Amino acid sequence: MRTIQWDTVFFGLIIGVFIIANGEGMAMELKSTAFGNAEFIPSKHTGEGPDVSPQLAWSDVPQATKSFALICDDPDAPMGDWVHWVIYDIPAESRSLEENIPEATTIAGGIKQGKNNFGRSGYGGPMPPPGKPHRYFFKLYALDTMLNLPAGLTKQGLLKAMEGHVLEQAQLMGKYKR
Repeated sequence: MRTIQWDTVFFGLIIGVFIIANGEGMAMELKSTAFGNAEFIPSKHTGEGPDVSPQLAWSDVPQATKSFALICDDPDAPMGDWVHWVIYDIPAESRSLEENIPEATTIAGGIKQGKNNFGRSGYGGPMPPPGKPHRYFFKLYALDTMLNLPAGLTKQGLLKAMEGHVLEQAQLMGKYKR
């Protein structure tokens, strides 16, 4: 029969509480006020509406973060992965992107936007063909560097530039159906 060493258990609990209280050991989280994870994206943020980018906010960021990048894509598109948004060089102190980010290649704070599959910079909201709902993945990357690359990168170009620099990733998935 084994005996429990309560002092060891208590010490382990104290260490766990200390780690959580100091923000270490918690996963980065991405949320939106427009929709929850696995919920439907309001038409306001789609090609059937005004097509404005949704508000996004994140928390529990790794301490070594120097910048953020975000990619939004639809893996359910008939032609394969369809890229809706590529945005990077988001400053480390940022914890959100406000609703309705302009389509400019460079926006306030030196934030850069890449090319989406609509052939333009900025956000292009969901507009799937009629039928089954599509999934839209907003993927936020905490990076250990500021990329300092020109605006206009594609998703593939951004992924290549981020290689070896991703500290942590968070994801928010929304759905849309026409």
